Amino acid sequence: MSRPVTVLPKAEVVPALFGVWADIDRLLDGLPEVRWQARVPLPAWRVRDVVAHVLGTELLLQGESAPPAEVSGLTHVRNPIGEMNEAWVQHLGALTPDRLFARFREVTAKRRAELTAMSTEEWNAVMATPVGPETYGRFMRVRIFDCWMHEQDIRAGLGRPSTDEDLSCPGARMALDEIAAGMARVVGKQGKAPAGSRVLFSLTGPLSREIRVAVDERAAVVEEFDGDPTTVIRMDGLQFTRRCGGRSLAVTRPDEVEYDGDVEVGELIVANLAFVI
Repeated sequence: MSRPVTVLPKAEVVPALFGVWADIDRLLDGLPEVRWQARVPLPAWRVRDVVAHVLGTELLLQGESAPPAEVSGLTHVRNPIGEMNEAWVQHLGALTPDRLFARFREVTAKRRAELTAMSTEEWNAVMATPVGPETYGRFMRVRIFDCWMHEQDIRAGLGRPSTDEDLSCPGARMALDEIAAGMARVVGKQGKAPAGSRVLFSLTGPLSREIRVAVDERAAVVEEFDGDPTTVIRMDGLQFTRRCGGRSLAVTRPDEVEYDGDVEVGELIVANLAFVI
């Protein structure tokens, strides 16, 4: 029996994705050439490499093939997806900052037109995605997550952290939606929470949210628990996204993690939150 797929409203997802692209555009507009070389919290990457990666993925979605790349000796490339990402970084990162920025604007403008014109049938069609067979709409929520995470990387590299208002935008909320959807695997498989666990993530700050994971035969994200949580993990919402992405913590947000209930289970989960490939 095939697993259910996620049907999402195009009228909410598409503007949120466009909003994240617009935020990245504003960060890059007028950026001095030397600042494109600023390091970001990803191994070996700079601002220009993040932009090349985001742009390359959108080119793939337009039907272009990834260029060849030489990745031998690159310790941060550990799988085929990493190889493909690095191919775009090497190919597009060789452009001047002005040309790379122009290409970013050209390609995202074309993608805006394509997504705006997409029919409901196309939007809900099932296809291969980074999270398995899913609707095209779910794939675009994954794109929001990826682009928003990289927006935060750029901000970290440039020393321009998100404000509370920035973190209250639809793109941030949908990026967190996508992260929340993967918490069953994180808690059950990576965090090895034992059967019977009821794990509550209580996120604070502008990205406040409660995420509940119940572990029975399998772990699952649930709306409510039958009883009280056995473990509560409390932390700032942005820091939660940074931990899930395997990134360094944001210097402008509280970094404390508090636990209630079974602290040992909570600490093991937090130590294994990173799930990004």
